[in-house]
Amino acid sequence: MQVNLEQLMQLLSQTVVVVAEQPITLGNLLLVPMLLIVGMVSTRWLVKFLTKKLTSVKTDPNIIHLLRRTLYVIAIALIMFTLLDLLNVPITAFAFLSGAVAIGVGFGAQNIINNFISGWILMWERPIRIGDFLEVEEAKGVVEEINTRSTRIRRVDGVHLLIPNSKLLENTVVNWTLVDRLVRTSVRIGVAYGSPARKVADLIMQATTEQPDVLLEPQPVVTFEDFGDNALAFEVIFWIHSKVEGGLRVMRSDIRFRLDELFAEHGIVVAFPQRDVHLDGALTIINQKEQEN
Repeated sequence: MQVNLEQLMQLLSQTVVVVAEQPITLGNLLLVPMLLIVGMVSTRWLVKFLTKKLTSVKTDPNIIHLLRRTLYVIAIALIMFTLLDLLNVPITAFAFLSGAVAIGVGFGAQNIINNFISGWILMWERPIRIGDFLEVEEAKGVVEEINTRSTRIRRVDGVHLLIPNSKLLENTVVNWTLVDRLVRTSVRIGVAYGSPARKVADLIMQATTEQPDVLLEPQPVVTFEDFGDNALAFEVIFWIHSKVEGGLRVMRSDIRFRLDELFAEHGIVVAFPQRDVHLDGALTIINQKEQEN
């Protein structure tokens, strides 16, 4: 048994490769995957543990996301430095390799590095956070995850959209919920000529303020917009707390339903396009039979 153990130790101590004049034995090479597995498992357990603790105290999910990414980067760096130290490989041995990698990155991976740096800027400065409602070009949706290369958004139609992080920093992005969830919207309506304008304005205000989600501060404002071609045009502007665009559509729909009821109760007619035709001169009716004779 002792002989076998000595043979095993001799086998593990045999030099496999020499890096920067430092011999690397078979035992050192076998130690690498073990340390990698232990390090990654420990890191995942630590991240999971911290996430659970922070979630239990209702910490901002954006802060949790940033801490998770930071811990992963620190853990990978520690594991790499530890492996190099155990293998007795100096960091200077990678000077040439790092220079070659830097040149390759400069020529072939500009977009990847740009998106990577942009992702860290988004997580540190937090101009866009998880749960925000964004409008990017023609796409609208809620931010679900901010990764180091791209940001995942769930559009209003349920489709997931991946947007490069650099695009979110370099282009104009509308963040509906950056500071708060206060959103303004309006409802337009036209009533027939001859309708009492003051009464119409009062009914519009009533239909708006009756909605529980409409804020009374700032107060809704009803304006008489114009004498239109076919109608007296009114508009009501109001504010609500909304996370997504669908909340605005539902609120405008509820106000229109209530307006239809109130107008019907007070005999006010919603205008519709119409034209009056005036004939000048006499109108003669020609009998077809007499014309044939």
